[in-house]
Amino acid sequence: MIEIGDTIISLDILQRQFVCNLHKCRGICCVEGDAGAPLDEEELPVLEAIYDKISPYLREEGKKSIKEQGKYVTDMEGDYVTPLIEGRECAYVIFDENQTAKCAIEKAYEDGKIDYKKPISCHLYPIRLQKLHKYTAVNYDEWYICSDACALGKELKVKVFEFLKEPLIRKFGENWHTQLTEAEKFLEEKRR
Repeated sequence: MIEIGDTIISLDILQRQFVCNLHKCRGICCVEGDAGAPLDEEELPVLEAIYDKISPYLREEGKKSIKEQGKYVTDMEGDYVTPLIEGRECAYVIFDENQTAKCAIEKAYEDGKIDYKKPISCHLYPIRLQKLHKYTAVNYDEWYICSDACALGKELKVKVFEFLKEPLIRKFGENWHTQLTEAEKFLEEKRR
């Protein structure tokens, strides 16, 4: 583990290799699982505020689920998450012409309708954050459905923290990511 500010970072973030391979997985992480995407409390009013702008992008099933459950719900642990459609995919999921799961929020962002890209937990995946006493744990979440992403990461020699540079900076800032990169270089030199 590495400590930067009030974060504790798993060494897996610096050592494991990962690059999303949507051609193979078809965005299955937005469909599988037992709960919706985790949401930070400060994201809740954002979802409320942007809903009318993302609504045109949603599938009817998603709109129905959001109307019935709300723009966010709480899971079994009491954490905020996105609602699901009939216990399966995220209510904000849309599918492209290849049946690859995409995010309606992100599509609205790409089209310039909103300035919020998507929930930070989605942007950071396969990193998962966990609040500990006074720290935030930054962990790698290994899930069998991402085996193609691990294979592509190894092929391209891209580490998790490199692949997720943009969302890590979005969450923790440029200086934090610079410190993480320096820590990784230091550890690499120590291993030689």
